[in-house]
Amino acid sequence: MRTRKPGGGNDMVITSAPMNRKMKPIPCILLVLCIFMGCMGDVPPEMNEAEIQDGETVSQETELSEQYPECDFHEDDPPLPAEDMSITVIYDNNEYDPRLETDWGFSCLIRGCEKTILFDTGTDGHRLLRNMEKLDVYPGEIDVIVLSHIHGDHTGGLATVLRKKSSVTVYVLQSFPFTFKEEIREYGAEVIAVSNPVRICPHVYSTGEIGELIDEQSLVIRTDRGLVVITGCAHPGIVRIIEEAHDLLQTDLYFVMGGFHLHDTERTRIETIISDFERLGVQYAGPCHCSGNTARELFENAYGQHYISIGAGTVIYLREME
Repeated sequence: MRTRKPGGGNDMVITSAPMNRKMKPIPCILLVLCIFMGCMGDVPPEMNEAEIQDGETVSQETELSEQYPECDFHEDDPPLPAEDMSITVIYDNNEYDPRLETDWGFSCLIRGCEKTILFDTGTDGHRLLRNMEKLDVYPGEIDVIVLSHIHGDHTGGLATVLRKKSSVTVYVLQSFPFTFKEEIREYGAEVIAVSNPVRICPHVYSTGEIGELIDEQSLVIRTDRGLVVITGCAHPGIVRIIEEAHDLLQTDLYFVMGGFHLHDTERTRIETIISDFERLGVQYAGPCHCSGNTARELFENAYGQHYISIGAGTVIYLREME
């Protein structure tokens, strides 16, 4: 799937022949007014000019807050049993299972929640499906797809998955291009555009849109051992993300995994980030994708047996993390 369609190219241009000099002024004015009112009639009165982009069709897209009332993130019911939960890394640029293909990008499947969730879709949909088949992951079991951010190494496989299973709900960011969201709907999937934190299903949440230059959402799962946080690339900063997850649910941080975006980061800065993880009480860490080899090495040194080595084909059973 393309992440963005070219803008413009279909703009309508109205031209007219030279006006008859003998035409009376009043009919001329009325004609101009009719043309003007006819052009304006297609635009909803509440839609301002800045919201309509060249080449795009006006859509009745409802804000998430209107469709889904704000929920209480501090639930009283028991959290999700960690022993029921597993995370299968389908797509990653780090090697783990030799049967699987590696490529720059990230995707993982979360089982054991009320809904089966595919978090990100990697770069290449066909490679994603081949890896899924080798891991006994079937597109038909997916209920929800969450896209962390707009970059192609996290959204590139989406169209291929939707061709296999279109009756899913896809959580994107409100800031995603209008055309991207419309393409998802054309497959028959439901699109939820996220701005603020939102509950996806019991005990599973999106952090909401975080970031300045690159917006991103992360997945947060509330278990009886603490929070599991899964990041795509952590462009807004991995420490910021886990701090916001903790503040959102007021629960201890158990396991943080995914892309930490530290591949070009100096060693001393990574060591500071590890200290922040320890300060925040993160018990297990599993950097992958864009985290870089230096960060993976330093996290492994710091966390020892509580370091989770992640690559394409890793299957993480929380019941085994004692």
